[in-house]
Amino acid sequence: MAIGQFAYANNSNRFLAAPALEGQAFAVCGVPFDGAVTNRPGARFAPQEIRRASLMLCDGIHPVFDVSPLGALGDAADMLLPNASPLVDVRGAIEQQARRLMAQHHCVFLGGDHSVTLPLLRAAKARHGKLAMIHFDAHCDTWVDHFGEPSGHGTWTYEAIQEGLVEPAQAVQIGLRSSGERAAREYVRDQGGLIYTARDLRGKDGDGLASVVSEIRARLGDAPCYLTLDIDCLDPAFAPGTGTPEPGGMTSSQVLTLLEELAPLNLIGMDCVEVAPAYDHAELTSNAAATFVWTYLCGQVAKLVR
Repeated sequence: MAIGQFAYANNSNRFLAAPALEGQAFAVCGVPFDGAVTNRPGARFAPQEIRRASLMLCDGIHPVFDVSPLGALGDAADMLLPNASPLVDVRGAIEQQARRLMAQHHCVFLGGDHSVTLPLLRAAKARHGKLAMIHFDAHCDTWVDHFGEPSGHGTWTYEAIQEGLVEPAQAVQIGLRSSGERAAREYVRDQGGLIYTARDLRGKDGDGLASVVSEIRARLGDAPCYLTLDIDCLDPAFAPGTGTPEPGGMTSSQVLTLLEELAPLNLIGMDCVEVAPAYDHAELTSNAAATFVWTYLCGQVAKLVR
């Protein structure tokens, strides 16, 4: 076995076969929790599957940004979480660990269900102040309760705005299409934010998304912005491995276009959530997630080297 092959084998459980996290500018960290789902569980197993899928990209140079994140990236492994504890305790553990990581690194988190985003936003707000937010999702996640439970993976956006973590006028939701009462579906827009439903985006890609990109950039300006990407923003044809699939969704190409074109924003962190490997086919979903995270990282690393 060649030396390069040996190093690759040793790091094969890390994103892009990157080294363990030390002093690198960027960190990837797993958040293996799915205790707040409403349909199919299994997202706790996503971090390792996304890492495995990322190995196809480990020697890749991004075709738009002309960089690789390797050299600036370390893998912080998975958070240690009390998965059998109440959600409030799990979120406390997530926030505490995220604060430590965010103090020294630009972080990307691999979920996990979408309930993990609320403590990540709390940690980010403590460091950067009130945040702008870009939220890719099939679902609005603005219900005021979770089928009788006070909190879960469908309430976190409502909670984030109510807590003052996110500036409502600088909240952007992309890909929404699920059924739901108007008060929830339109909550972000009613608070002054932007919503681009999957229906709004039908037939648009490449230059066809220019007006969307322009409006988002103008609205968010230089505000510190957190990006959260629920893999079910994609149509199930592109991402069958998720807990709450919704037909009529975005294409992988649309999401990649938006990630590339929104990279110049003042992005301070990202998560990719709701990948459920047990329901995946041919690793389509984990491959999409790995490519989205890689694209985000390349866009941010490119800003450091130019």
